[in-house]
Amino acid sequence: MNAMLTAEDRKWVEGTYEKLKTKLSAECDRIGSGIPYIPENGKYVDLDSSKRHLNWWTNGFWPGMLWQMYHATKDEKYRKAAEGVEEKFDELFSEYLSLHHDVGFMWLHTAVADYRLTGNERSRVRGLHAASLLAGRYNPAGKFIRAWNMDRTGWIIVDCMMNIPLLYWASDELQDPRFRFVAESHADTCRRITVRGDGSCNHISILNPENGECIDNPAGQGYASGSSWSRGQSWAVYGFALSYLHTGKEEYLETAKAVAHYFIANLSVNGWLPLCDFRSPAEPVLYDTTAGVCAACGMLEIAKAVGENERPLYLNAALNILKAIDKAFCNWDPEVDSIVSHGTTAYHTPEGHHVPIIYGDYFFTEAILRLLGKDFLIW
Repeated sequence: MNAMLTAEDRKWVEGTYEKLKTKLSAECDRIGSGIPYIPENGKYVDLDSSKRHLNWWTNGFWPGMLWQMYHATKDEKYRKAAEGVEEKFDELFSEYLSLHHDVGFMWLHTAVADYRLTGNERSRVRGLHAASLLAGRYNPAGKFIRAWNMDRTGWIIVDCMMNIPLLYWASDELQDPRFRFVAESHADTCRRITVRGDGSCNHISILNPENGECIDNPAGQGYASGSSWSRGQSWAVYGFALSYLHTGKEEYLETAKAVAHYFIANLSVNGWLPLCDFRSPAEPVLYDTTAGVCAACGMLEIAKAVGENERPLYLNAALNILKAIDKAFCNWDPEVDSIVSHGTTAYHTPEGHHVPIIYGDYFFTEAILRLLGKDFLIW
């Protein structure tokens, strides 16, 4: 990807990488094996997982950043901090009822990343354990991986497209097609049920667990049923691009491209800054930068897969998003925790509006490293 950058773009990316190294080195020294989420007044004040749910779905993103930086810099402090988080997750395996579809987000960025980079056999076992838990959520009658727990037996969410790479990894690791079958079956159902004809997506669909028939499409974290929650769009862009990477199935690439085109169209008329929902009222203006940086990673993945004439569309869109977010919403002060502000957890959750969120920093970091060829496949 680096070879395709203009001199101006390369200068920006390389300069941003230098700022990343300074910022994340300082954060690693402060945070270590803590588990950050949303800072308060510029500081991560709740890093003790015993004070917050250890099973929270975002808890893998900090160690994911650490492994990415370890791969890029070979600085041992990143590895040691990431291993500390990974070890904390071990107690979750005995709390089966507290785990759900987001085990991919959690163990891809910890154990599987560790195994890919170091060959740690204990990490391999952890990853395979998590993959088995995810595969165990598959509903063979409805052909989907159910979301969450309790009474949501027929719920499917677009987010899970980012969890199923754990199954592709396990299938390759064990040479066992069971995991790949579950992943592809879920992706096929998500493609049919969740993605609309214009490239927009539902966040949640409720299916009849007996036969997979769609019953309802509630609002989820977006504005309303039928609206277009931007982070859900980004999960689809990147998730289907990753399913294409792991399977080679053209229909997944075509779906990723369709959702990416919808995403690009909406951002191109808004200064490349992502609104929280592309189909919400004009006021209040509510951004979600986490959607933008995740979509940028997805577009870079698509750029790898398409022909030479198509590639600039996705590469330039990713660069436009990253530059716009950097200019408007990034804080590079190494004494202040977090990089990317103006993330939004959900449209109707005011306390989660316009805050820095750890996964925004993760995807921004991954995108910059990928543009320089310094990333590794964490998905």
